[in-house]
Amino acid sequence: MRTALLLFVCVCGLLFVSCRRDTRVVCVGDSITEGAGMNDQSRTAYPVVLEQILGPGYHVINCGRSGATMLKQSDLPYWKCKDFHNVLACVPDVVVIALGTNDSKNFNWNALRFEKDFKAMIDTIRTLKPGPRIYVCLPPPVFKMAWSIDDSTIVHGVIPIILKLKKTNDFTLIDLNHAMRGRPELFPDGVHPDEAGAKVMAGIIAAELKK
Repeated sequence: MRTALLLFVCVCGLLFVSCRRDTRVVCVGDSITEGAGMNDQSRTAYPVVLEQILGPGYHVINCGRSGATMLKQSDLPYWKCKDFHNVLACVPDVVVIALGTNDSKNFNWNALRFEKDFKAMIDTIRTLKPGPRIYVCLPPPVFKMAWSIDDSTIVHGVIPIILKLKKTNDFTLIDLNHAMRGRPELFPDGVHPDEAGAKVMAGIIAAELKK
């Protein structure tokens, strides 16, 4: 009887482990998330490296879209990209948001709308069941203006708004800006991290997710 009970407990344990799915992490972002400029972004973009660092039990999905913005009125709103629909459809346990770099373009930027649209995205993701943990990244620094992306707007516009939203919204902040500000060698074109830069980003994000 005791042997049969022990066998039953073991079988139940194995069934539980086999039925338990990996923690699903979805990375929302722009070309920095997608891995623009890399020779093989399918292997070296930061979400791919993030999965490697997190290890077994995690599945990371890259939903980055080059050129995408948080702003709904811009040259490429993330809201209208199929990638955003993928985020909502894949039932994430964790969502990492890294948007704001392309919002800094002078023809896109609008502080009031940025705050409103960022809040709306947080609220939209919050409606997903069973309720993912949300992490919001401060954009990495821009070391050279390119594609109209403006570091001054990121520092004095984008970041203060995200910090303001943090006070009234339930998300964890990941500060990629200060962590990478003194490392221009990781951004060959001044905006996008290279493979080494993506690895540094992934390490910073992984450390936060594991807390």
